[in-house]
Amino acid sequence: MPELPEVETVRRTLMELVAGKRIASVTVKLPRIIQRPAEPMAFADALAGRTIHTVERRGKFLRIILDGMVLVSHLRMEGRYGVFPAAEPVEPHTHVLFHFDDGMDLRYKDVRQFGTMHLFLPGEEFQLPPLNKLGIEPLDDEAFTLKAFRERLQKRTTKLKPLLLNQEHIVGLGNIYVDEALFQARIHPERAPESLSANEWKRLHASIRATLSRAVDAGGSSIKSYVNGQGEMGMFQHQLLVYGRKNEPCPACGRPIHKFVVGGRGTHICTKCQRVKVKKDLKD
Repeated sequence: MPELPEVETVRRTLMELVAGKRIASVTVKLPRIIQRPAEPMAFADALAGRTIHTVERRGKFLRIILDGMVLVSHLRMEGRYGVFPAAEPVEPHTHVLFHFDDGMDLRYKDVRQFGTMHLFLPGEEFQLPPLNKLGIEPLDDEAFTLKAFRERLQKRTTKLKPLLLNQEHIVGLGNIYVDEALFQARIHPERAPESLSANEWKRLHASIRATLSRAVDAGGSSIKSYVNGQGEMGMFQHQLLVYGRKNEPCPACGRPIHKFVVGGRGTHICTKCQRVKVKKDLKD
């Protein structure tokens, strides 16, 4: 599933490709992609004649801002956008086509068919699902302070990794970047939040910010099928330290990377660098 760096990269490329374009009509080939309004025809009619002004992001969701409407789109497992000449043949698994008045299309392709689209009046999208219960943005300097981060998680009884994956606490983090951030902070994913010392909270906060920032700079990670809005792969997979590197040597100590399951998710750690049992900082 595309995580924050991949969705941010798609947002940036879509800004270059579609900002300022006017939608002449919309074709919906797979109705269940459209979650709001209930009728796909109403979705298409509401967008016809509107111009895309900008593309923003909230967690793993894209917010396509038009005159008088906001389209909220989630790519889920394998959804992708691309811009093509309208005369070009439509690829299989293309489910929604936005036809612009300049002869180009914005096309949404989704082999797994899990993606969603919701249409709202401006401002309404933050009051209703799927955006109304999202947590804080980890790349927002004002929202993602060390204090706010710690207050969100430290009193929870769930293991640390499932907490970081929960979009109601911190948005945008998925399996790849949680594993990477926990490794860089030298924290075991099964630790209880209350067991972390003040220094560990500081390290984890910094590692989340640093990992996501580097991934955004690299255009995200193309582990499976991810490409940006221009069909280009991300390059951060070449910088991953533990994720997907089972049995390879830890870059810090050389011990083989171990893979196991935490909260139903495949998890990569170094058993030496990320110990389960640590002494709590008495000064915390």
